[in-house]
Amino acid sequence: MVNNIEYEVDERDVEYQRQAAKAWLARIYQPKGTGPFPTIVDVHGGAWHNGDRTNNAGIDRALAANGIVVAAVDFRQPPEAGYPASICDINLAVRWLKVHAAEFNGTTAVGAFGNSSGGHQVVLSALRSRHTSYSSLPLPNHPEINASLAYVIAAWPVIDPLYRFHFAKEFNREEHIKAHIEYWKIEEAMAEGSPQTIIEKEEQIDLPAILMLLKANDKNHPLEMQERFIASYRKRGGAIEVHTFDGLPEHRMVPSPSQPETMRAMETITAFIRRQS
Repeated sequence: MVNNIEYEVDERDVEYQRQAAKAWLARIYQPKGTGPFPTIVDVHGGAWHNGDRTNNAGIDRALAANGIVVAAVDFRQPPEAGYPASICDINLAVRWLKVHAAEFNGTTAVGAFGNSSGGHQVVLSALRSRHTSYSSLPLPNHPEINASLAYVIAAWPVIDPLYRFHFAKEFNREEHIKAHIEYWKIEEAMAEGSPQTIIEKEEQIDLPAILMLLKANDKNHPLEMQERFIASYRKRGGAIEVHTFDGLPEHRMVPSPSQPETMRAMETITAFIRRQS
């Protein structure tokens, strides 16, 4: 890939799975060039229970303009389904993208970006790429493909859902408490699906390179929670790069020269992807 070239971007929706006669879509952001371009799945935030594939359109367009193929996916959320349905969808989306990446002039080595609850989900998916319950959805004609990720970008992730649930209760964050219960139902599930628990207790896990983006003075994602995971990941031998930014929005970030931190964040993400590709 050539640095410092801005590409025109083609956007279109593609069905990546069908369940009960319902089509589930990925919005493809494809640089107009020959490639092969680095390729990532984008998993939106929204406390596991709201938002859609358009949430990160500003980020995705900026990445594609910098020569990165992005597939932003819809996935099941409450009230339709709670944990682990969304993780199953993301696992399938990664496998689907590996099979179809060449159609978008992308690479079969697939990474992932996610913010907030999406950051949690991409890290969880990466650690347990071959987990039996997560990989339960079939990919027709390609049973040999797994959902391993080449790298992960986790932007202010809810990296330990149980920790954040207790934090939300301590400070009476009713919206967050409700979201946790809608998605996880019980605290035991929050612990079982926590990357923090997995990195401390499970032996057979993947350890892809992680870029973690944090927000200064973040009131929704406690720094202590993030620092504990960072230390645990490094202790397991995983490579994790951490950058902190000031004033980034929780959702729907649109990189703009008038907001220098958004531009710095995009430069950091793009440089990381290029180093991993």
